[in-house]
Amino acid sequence: MYDVKSMQTFLKKRLSHERYIHTMNVAKECRRLAEIYGENPEKAYFAGMVHDICKEDPKQQQYDWAIKSKMGFCDEEAGSWKVWHGVAGAYFLKTNFEVYDEDILNAVRFHTIARKNMSLLEKIVYLGDMTSEERDYGGVDIMRKACANSLEKGMLYALRYSMRKQLKRCAVIPHYTLEAYNEYTVMFPDDTYHI
Repeated sequence: MYDVKSMQTFLKKRLSHERYIHTMNVAKECRRLAEIYGENPEKAYFAGMVHDICKEDPKQQQYDWAIKSKMGFCDEEAGSWKVWHGVAGAYFLKTNFEVYDEDILNAVRFHTIARKNMSLLEKIVYLGDMTSEERDYGGVDIMRKACANSLEKGMLYALRYSMRKQLKRCAVIPHYTLEAYNEYTVMFPDDTYHI
């Protein structure tokens, strides 16, 4: 169902070496999380592998595809080019590879910003990207431990990390991210630990 070999070949030609290594690490982590939490491991591997398919495309191309996607590209996202590749990637997969699985498309679309009520696959790809093998930022080990115990706790810590990073940069935060952050903060009201 998922043509992993062909996609690997395509990505190896399309992405820089560093981005390709990251992509394959994310795919591996997504498979691992899927096996723990009951998602289809091959589907998770494929979704992780394609999450950054448009990351290195020209900004204008990413923007154009994000607009064409009709996937709820919001004003906050439009003002932050670093997140365009998620929406663009979902559109690219649908139009160029005939990927019509909405769960995979949404996992790619929301892997940078998250959203409220994410599916199991969406959470796995979001967290797989945040905790892949080569990641070494402060707090990543704590996030990995949280993910090993609970995807929801992993999401809480990942969203806290992401929000803090955005606030330090004085960046606009998409309403999708705020809604996701609130969802997990309400879920764990007594968790005051911060990464």
